[in-house]
Amino acid sequence: MTSQVRGSQLARLLGQWHALPGRRRSPDYAALAAAVRGLLADGRLPLGVRLPAERELAEALRISRTTITAAYRELRESGHLASRRGAGSWTMLPGTHRVASTGLWTPLDDRDMIDLGVAALAAPPQLVAAARAATEDLPRYLGGAGYHPTGIIELREAVAHAYTERGLPTSPEQIMVTSGTQHALDLVLRLALSPGGGVLVESPTYPNALAALSARRARITTHGLGTDDVGWDADLLLGSLRQVRPKLAYLIPEFQNPTGHLMDTGLRERLVGAAHAAGTDLVIDESFVDLPLDDTPLPPPVATFDRHSRVISIGGMSKPYWGGLRIGWVRASAPQVQRLAAARVGVDMASPVLDQLVAVHLLAEASSIVAARRAQLVAQRDALVGALAERLPEWRIAVPRGGVTLWAELDGPISSALARAAEEVGVRLAPGPRFGLDGTLERFLRLPFTLPAADLVEAVGRLAAVRYDLDRTGRSQWREPSVIA
Repeated sequence: MTSQVRGSQLARLLGQWHALPGRRRSPDYAALAAAVRGLLADGRLPLGVRLPAERELAEALRISRTTITAAYRELRESGHLASRRGAGSWTMLPGTHRVASTGLWTPLDDRDMIDLGVAALAAPPQLVAAARAATEDLPRYLGGAGYHPTGIIELREAVAHAYTERGLPTSPEQIMVTSGTQHALDLVLRLALSPGGGVLVESPTYPNALAALSARRARITTHGLGTDDVGWDADLLLGSLRQVRPKLAYLIPEFQNPTGHLMDTGLRERLVGAAHAAGTDLVIDESFVDLPLDDTPLPPPVATFDRHSRVISIGGMSKPYWGGLRIGWVRASAPQVQRLAAARVGVDMASPVLDQLVAVHLLAEASSIVAARRAQLVAQRDALVGALAERLPEWRIAVPRGGVTLWAELDGPISSALARAAEEVGVRLAPGPRFGLDGTLERFLRLPFTLPAADLVEAVGRLAAVRYDLDRTGRSQWREPSVIA
């Protein structure tokens, strides 16, 4: 079923859309069409969504229906709207242009490259000691086969305890250890989503999640996130669930990747209720839940409001600890965990015992390790924000209250061009379109603050140098896809 946006919802998204006064002002219909194109280009208005009827939108905007008719006509002529008599009008892009999110990775060993494509920290100093302690624990497991499809009991207990400490009582039987958060998502999709099933995701969102959904041939519907502090439009998000009734919804409520938004408590509770009414399972990615900054209080976990086993939470050690430690997990009902373990047998049997033991020792020191990580991230975030304000003041930045990334709104639709130019001066970027489904988001750029402050300041200096030369650059060259994490 196609999602539909109501007149009042579209009016709220459009905001101050009117043509500017003056001798060369555009007609209102042209300004309205341009504003709708801007929403599409920024990913705030999804593709394939049905726009309100002309009369309804005219009433919501308090303008004449003639203006709406002319604006819709201009959008059809520019290829941004498809209409069928008696059925309505749907958003699209000219030439049905789409960009696939492959998630392909190509490592680079160039030490002079400042890699802002990967949003992950280097290993904490405690990792070596944890690895040594894990080897001392290993002998007691060597007498068995080493296959633990749901994970070793020590790690499942540690993860369950962390959820309980967050106010969500959890038993080890509700935890399944995986080989990273991406592996957790893949297993959940294998279990809960048939090929071609409907999925609702945020736009922008994590590129490798889109790759996993594409591998399942999912029918993806998007909910566009705003650029304000709120992020999610509750009316539109819940409306999409009720209208589309997808089988799954994949959401990142804690410091969303890439925008850094934090979903409030009220929307979390309403989200679970709407998902139950729509028959939708919620896959909640909690990759950044350990990284609130500036003493930001965290709302309760989304699963706190679940009474019908509709919420499956996934998380892992990659962001607060180290990406090289491939440890993730799923929190679900005990029967769901057992079904996941059965599905896992056809994939990889179990996670490495030694890695799990390392994770146990790191989680035992979580308070000190994570506190140091947060202090490190605050300093690096502030250095990045300060450098951007000084060198690229035209870019709009919302300072996140947690996570590891900034979502920058650029001074033009130049994200991909800037990424190509930046590579020439030794900076790798993750351009906005990689975080969307349809080639939009060219006005946006994800900038992680996981590197040392000096590297971040140097990277911004290089970006500022190439930004002002973009209009004079020569023919662009094709490049291999790069790491985005």
